[in-house]
Amino acid sequence: MRKIDVNVKYLHEVWSENDLAYATDYSAGLDLRACIDVDELEIGPGEKAAVPAGIAIEIKEPSVAAYVFSRSGLGTKEGLTVSQGVGVIDPDYRGEIKVSLLNTSGEVRRIKRGQRIAQLVFMPIFQAVLAPVDELGSTDRGAGGFGSTGKH
Repeated sequence: MRKIDVNVKYLHEVWSENDLAYATDYSAGLDLRACIDVDELEIGPGEKAAVPAGIAIEIKEPSVAAYVFSRSGLGTKEGLTVSQGVGVIDPDYRGEIKVSLLNTSGEVRRIKRGQRIAQLVFMPIFQAVLAPVDELGSTDRGAGGFGSTGKH
């Protein structure tokens, strides 16, 4: 497993009680916590909330970005998911990480102060060199999309 250097700045007292650390030796993501100044935050059905994670990071490898993913248990059991699907933290961003949570359930959900709300995963990035062309190469699939390759 390849490791990269990342500096972390703790911005909220929630982190004085917890460590930003991998849960197991083979965990892909770091758990982000709700760094709110109230005991709990209510998110109504269909509503979104930008929840501060209480950290800022400096990724020391310019070809790596951080991605904010939903926690599987929170999404499956509570219906709270990252609202845009995946949040992207560019390697040159230095501000506080915030997690936009969407309540996909039909009930009010509550986030407690310090609760694990998302996971942060580091992955390589590639920037494309774009070349304008008049025609694209052909394939068997062509422009078929949205189920054009069948259900099975």
